[in-house]
Amino acid sequence: MKILFIGDVAGSPGRDMVQAYLPELKVKYRPDMTIINGENAAAGKGITQKIYKQFLQWGAHVITMGNHTWDKKEIFEFIDEAKNMIRPANFPEGTPGKGITFVNINGTEVAVVNAQGRTFLPAIDDPFRKMDELIEIARKRTNIIFVDFHAEATSEKQAMGWYLDGRVSAVVGTHTHTQTADERILPSGTAFITDVGMTGPYDAILGMEKEAVMKKFLTSLPVRFEIDKNGRNQLNGIIVDIDKQTGKASVIERIMINDDHPFDSL
Repeated sequence: MKILFIGDVAGSPGRDMVQAYLPELKVKYRPDMTIINGENAAAGKGITQKIYKQFLQWGAHVITMGNHTWDKKEIFEFIDEAKNMIRPANFPEGTPGKGITFVNINGTEVAVVNAQGRTFLPAIDDPFRKMDELIEIARKRTNIIFVDFHAEATSEKQAMGWYLDGRVSAVVGTHTHTQTADERILPSGTAFITDVGMTGPYDAILGMEKEAVMKKFLTSLPVRFEIDKNGRNQLNGIIVDIDKQTGKASVIERIMINDDHPFDSL
């Protein structure tokens, strides 16, 4: 079972990269399943129903979210019906949406789970204890469990990877928008990377216009951040190969596409 995961899609530049390169990635890697983190897909914050449906039309099976889940108010109108979209499972009880979904891929079920860290982010429910609950639920149906852990601190993301090693197929970090080079298979068979990276503006600061971010650091004054639409773009992702029977991963490979790393060099 090959799973392609595309990291935080940021605004229209990120969406353009998904539309342009997802078909080519599917030809090259032949993934059985594609997952996209879409929490920044609408102008850098949140997602709309139109964008959610576009991702599905372009070939995604599941859309994961994060701390910007609620930034576009229209999400409250469709999230409960969006069966292919999940938000962090450790949001407080009663929150709209769900944190786990099951997808049938040619007769094999895959569980996809979204969780959010608490270090330097809002103090929501404990993601580690919530993962214990969801793994117990998922294991009744499948051994293949893929986790998008949306967190700020590298230590918290690595802690989650080690905490879940051998109990899930993959733990991939999102949120910090910078791809890390620590992809590996942990000793008990879980694929891990601290951060998959971002799909969107390349000549920018975490996808945002450089001048505004630098002004914020230089002046400490309030500044409006906007997605940078004037430079080069990038696509960051990973491909994971998982044994259908055991749920253990054997391969995790980083994907980076930009002018310095063109697609035809992959």
